[in-house]
Amino acid sequence: MFKPQTQPRKTALITGACSGIGYEFTCLFASYNYNLVLVDINENKLIEIAERFTQEYNICVTSIAKDLSISTSPEAIYLELQQASIHIDVLVNNAGFGIYGLFNETNLNSELDMIQVNLVCITHLTKLFLKHMVEKGEGKILNVSSTAAFQPGPLMSVYFATKSYILSFSEAIANELEDTGVSVTVLCPGPTQSAFHQRTGTENSQRMKDMKMMDAKTVAAIGFRGLMKGKTVVIPGAKNRILAEAVRFLPRKQVTKISKAVQGH
Repeated sequence: MFKPQTQPRKTALITGACSGIGYEFTCLFASYNYNLVLVDINENKLIEIAERFTQEYNICVTSIAKDLSISTSPEAIYLELQQASIHIDVLVNNAGFGIYGLFNETNLNSELDMIQVNLVCITHLTKLFLKHMVEKGEGKILNVSSTAAFQPGPLMSVYFATKSYILSFSEAIANELEDTGVSVTVLCPGPTQSAFHQRTGTENSQRMKDMKMMDAKTVAAIGFRGLMKGKTVVIPGAKNRILAEAVRFLPRKQVTKISKAVQGH
């Protein structure tokens, strides 16, 4: 059990903070007495959360409404916090979305936006905030990937590829940062109850109807515990952990076929 911290109060930055796993992380960090920097595209929801959490938890909440598919957003976030003298102790790169369909039929602009949010933005924000953490000798970074990271994903090919990048990138820099006082954790949840499936267009698929999904609160709690313990890879749920490991021992072509069947085509 992690005890709420005493002074000096630390600050956590969370992207995609208004819904799903991101919102549950927001609740967790607030309950552990962290000041918050919340980033999301939904400005009205950000304002509502900031006002409510400031009153409920007596913490400082900074809300930054940004579209992370715009390449200049990470730098703008960083500069705004620099100007306000807000230093980030924990960076939670949670924002992301998926697109479902055959690659030759899906929308290119939407997929480029997804690459920007899921992959480029995470890399950019990590680069910007990591330097100060290393100089200070302490800090934590949590990158949200997926069990999709462990195999190719026909019908969600670009999404699966971005999540594979996050896993590989996070494990690599976690190794680089050993003995610096800074830890990097990558959270790889399986299908989770959230608005994610509505955006991808898979919420009415038979696969989603038949699947027993973990709730976002549980996933965030497991991720939070792993982050605080300094774990590198966190996969919530025994079944998800077994499946993630099992694909390592099967021929890649077979794994890809199974993945396509699971996706429902």
